[in-house]
Amino acid sequence: MRSLPVFNDQACSRWGQGLVGTLTAAVLAALMVLPLAAQAQDSKSSAKKRPVATVAKSVKKAKVSTGKANKRVSVASQKAVPMRASFGQMAGLHAASDPLDLRSSVALVIDQDTHEVLFRKNDHAVLPIASLTKLMTGLVISEAHLPMAEMIAITQADVDTEKGSSSRLAVGTVLSRGDLLHLALMSSENRAAHALGRTFPGGLDTFVARMNARAQALGMSDTRYVEPTGLSSRNQSSANDLAVLVGAAYKEPVLRELSTSPGREIEVGSRTLQYNNTNRLVKSPQWDIGLQKTGYISEAGQCLVMQAQVAGRKLIMVFLDSAGKLSRIADAERVRRWVEKSPAVSASKHSALTDRLPG
Repeated sequence: MRSLPVFNDQACSRWGQGLVGTLTAAVLAALMVLPLAAQAQDSKSSAKKRPVATVAKSVKKAKVSTGKANKRVSVASQKAVPMRASFGQMAGLHAASDPLDLRSSVALVIDQDTHEVLFRKNDHAVLPIASLTKLMTGLVISEAHLPMAEMIAITQADVDTEKGSSSRLAVGTVLSRGDLLHLALMSSENRAAHALGRTFPGGLDTFVARMNARAQALGMSDTRYVEPTGLSSRNQSSANDLAVLVGAAYKEPVLRELSTSPGREIEVGSRTLQYNNTNRLVKSPQWDIGLQKTGYISEAGQCLVMQAQVAGRKLIMVFLDSAGKLSRIADAERVRRWVEKSPAVSASKHSALTDRLPG
């Protein structure tokens, strides 16, 4: 009988050491894999949870109420919404070039005394005019000779439902008609302008009818008003018509004074509110402005009308549908520098404007 091989002590020792080494290596490998697996699982779980946390954080900044439930909208998604194009942009008016490289798609510069047109660009285009509307609101109020000291209360009817704009004139605030006119012309206060129209003898409808009748009397055939603030894009006009309006408004001393006022403190209950002019040029030593009004809604773009003395000439300037918050101001500066460099610049008279512009 063949005997089975027998391991000696040395062989057994090497075999045991090898087995122990193999098991040890396997255990160490397993211990190293477990944390990595756990880390991967945690990362996967965090990846699923992170967007939820981001949304939860962002919805605190923006909530839209729909019925009884709140529909949450992230701030990121709101920022992704493109800006609404103005009527001028949709009509392609910004494609027109001009020698001064203005950012306004519509512009008109007229010598107030001679009625010469010094500069024009798309001046016949009929566009929304935003708060330039308030210049006609002020003209109708001024010509009606209503008592400026009469106290008027802001009501819920004066709250903007067209654009949802805010106001520091809370419902229940009581101010004089003169103060409301001041805020409407200087700071473009919408509730102030609406209250002026609402409290006009005969009511708001009568006031708007008076605005349109006054426009027709001035020969502003391109102009239509539906309310006194300019928040509605249906308030529309052309640069030619607005030049006529500026000339007519300039004849009213109260409109010249209030529209060019740099600022005003208003006492509202126990508070004192500081209001400033929406046109920074009224504070500039380089400008001599006799009357002005700014305007903006998305459909109209940035708008500005002014009467100003430049290089010894009284000019009426109209800028409509300007692209960019400060571009209407920059356009006015370009025109001023251009006239100062060429004070003798002139052009043929515009026959229609010659007949319509007040002397």
